[in-house]
Amino acid sequence: MIHGVNGLDVHILEDGYESPGRPLALLLHGFPDLAYGWRHLIPILADAGYHVVAPDQRGFGRTTGWVDGYDAPLAPFGLLNMTRDALGLVSALGYRRTAMLVGHDLGSPVAAYCALARPDVFPSVVLMSAPFPGPPAFPFNTADSEAPPAQPNAESQKLAAALAALDPPREYYQQYLSTRRANDDMWHPPQGLHTFLRAFFHVKSGDWPGNKPHPLKGRTAADLAQMPTYYVMDLGKTMPETVAPFQPSTGEVAACKWLTEPELAVYTQEFGRTGFQGALQAYRVFPDPDLNAELRLYSGRTIDAPSLFIGGTSDWGTYSAPGALDIMRTKAAARMAGVELIDGAGHWIQQEQPARLGALLLNFAKDVGGPHQ
Repeated sequence: MIHGVNGLDVHILEDGYESPGRPLALLLHGFPDLAYGWRHLIPILADAGYHVVAPDQRGFGRTTGWVDGYDAPLAPFGLLNMTRDALGLVSALGYRRTAMLVGHDLGSPVAAYCALARPDVFPSVVLMSAPFPGPPAFPFNTADSEAPPAQPNAESQKLAAALAALDPPREYYQQYLSTRRANDDMWHPPQGLHTFLRAFFHVKSGDWPGNKPHPLKGRTAADLAQMPTYYVMDLGKTMPETVAPFQPSTGEVAACKWLTEPELAVYTQEFGRTGFQGALQAYRVFPDPDLNAELRLYSGRTIDAPSLFIGGTSDWGTYSAPGALDIMRTKAAARMAGVELIDGAGHWIQQEQPARLGALLLNFAKDVGGPHQ
């Protein structure tokens, strides 16, 4: 436990801490994950000479100091405050900068804003599974225009209506995860929490043969409806109901070496204790007008630190926000070393293919100048 970090007591997993002076590698997890999700990668990076630190992010696991509940203020879960969490942790650990910063899933935008806002502390960044399309921008060159400015959220409301009008009606997963009921749905599912989490991890992994992701042409309802139901859900269904048909067999579970039953039991125990609301707040942050206004401080700013994007060949996350990958590559990240897709991995790259991921991370670190403190 690291106490007094931006109002939090932060629970971390670490390795390579025995000898002082090692460069810092900071790993930020996503949803519904924990510091524990990095367990296979942490020793690989420590063996390569890093002091590796993975926190339970605000809202997750054993990190405390955040207020739970659907009606709790959202601002502490805003991306800039989550960025302050990372900055405060680096400082508390006695470092001036990271030698490696990696963010997966919801950890990816946090890592992106770390590199965007404080490249002096975060001089390189690796984004996993969730491409970063840049900060929200102010309208440009509109002084002489008569057109009224577009209402924030108007596009997403239109898209939600178009998805609901499909046959059968559909709903984007982020919209469902933003609802008041989502926490209870997932915390107390009819099949039990352990069984639900097993299906959720399975269906988003390379083990489920239905994952054949490809770029989508646009952001229309018809485009998005090509994604599996765990991304574009049947309207009215809960997430546990959505993934239940894809429950892996006893044999498939026994063959799953990247997430054994005792390892999954850690997730069941932690989310059983905390519920999901702290973790779900992030999905309500994205459309929040006040928190988006805060991000406009960085309107037009690019990630100028060396960056790398890593996905899994079986991960729909790379394409779930149509166009984001291309915007990141061509505009949002000015010094992107490349886009790497790891064979044999779905969404849980650091669990499914830690050795391949470790090799990519170490190569990238070497290319950007090697470990430095």
